[in-house]
Amino acid sequence: MLNQARARYNRSSRTLLIYLLPTFAYCFILAVTFSLTACNTIDEFLFGSDIEITNETAEPGVVKFVALGDTGHGNDEQSQVAKAIKKKCDQSGCDFVLLLGDNIYPAGVSSADDEQFQTKFETPYADIDIPFYPVLGNHDYGADGAGLEVNKSFYQIEYSRKSSKWVMPKHVYRFTKADVTFIALDTNAQLFDVADEQEEMVPLWLDNADSTWKIAYGHHPYISNGRHGNAGSYDNLPFDVIANGKFVKRFADDIWCGKVDLYLAGHDHSRQWLESECKGTALVVSGAGSGTTVLPGNNPTHFQSDKLGFLYVRIEGNTLTGEFIDTNGETEFRHVINKQASP
Repeated sequence: MLNQARARYNRSSRTLLIYLLPTFAYCFILAVTFSLTACNTIDEFLFGSDIEITNETAEPGVVKFVALGDTGHGNDEQSQVAKAIKKKCDQSGCDFVLLLGDNIYPAGVSSADDEQFQTKFETPYADIDIPFYPVLGNHDYGADGAGLEVNKSFYQIEYSRKSSKWVMPKHVYRFTKADVTFIALDTNAQLFDVADEQEEMVPLWLDNADSTWKIAYGHHPYISNGRHGNAGSYDNLPFDVIANGKFVKRFADDIWCGKVDLYLAGHDHSRQWLESECKGTALVVSGAGSGTTVLPGNNPTHFQSDKLGFLYVRIEGNTLTGEFIDTNGETEFRHVINKQASP
């Protein structure tokens, strides 16, 4: 198993060993405990069998969803945003919620039965009775945000078997709603340059998708005015430091820039609709789900706010409308993308 995984990833750096060894240990524990013949390869976990996600929406041909990240504190701020989501969904309708990572602060969960799933997810969102489709953030990978406890990531996937609304089939997955394809990315693997499988699979998913709209979402932003900043210079780190996001930027430039209509991220605890695009891909940060931080950057934006809130998106036909909603459930900003109809 170890040799297969090493071959699949074709990496031999110290960083990779630190990143993957907890995963090998976790696979071994699963095999012993449950008499599995597998783990087999790491990508079997990353890209294994799907939990089925229906493509139906409440209103045929229309997709309505909420996107927010950095939610998992279980604090009053998270509850305020949750109440605003409930209000907006009652008024306008919602099919699902995209969780943009850092779902459980400060260091992920210790098992699929961890009480934090209740206090930091189920209880705050108890009144929102629609599916949540999460991706993983650096805090979900443990080590107080350093992201080195890879085994913790699997517990969030396992929790999909226990929750009626938490739906996370694997680290990287895709689904379709009406005429929209969604691709959920693991930007933590990208950060550490162990994203070979994403580099192989995501282009195939995009090429094979015949949806009018394609949306990718992950935890780390491509461009941001928040304190973490732009990929390739996160936290003002030099370019030769792996944690500066240079590999997140490379993945975006090579894989999804110009190939999806919209990229959604969190990581910075603010809300931003960037003027800058990535070869035509619109860029949005929605990381104000349970707290906020400052906006020191100077990238041009259509809108930015360091206040709590979330993104609401409605897609019908060739029109996508995004709204930033505050904790009162009121729309602060609206942006429309009209897609030219195919000939």
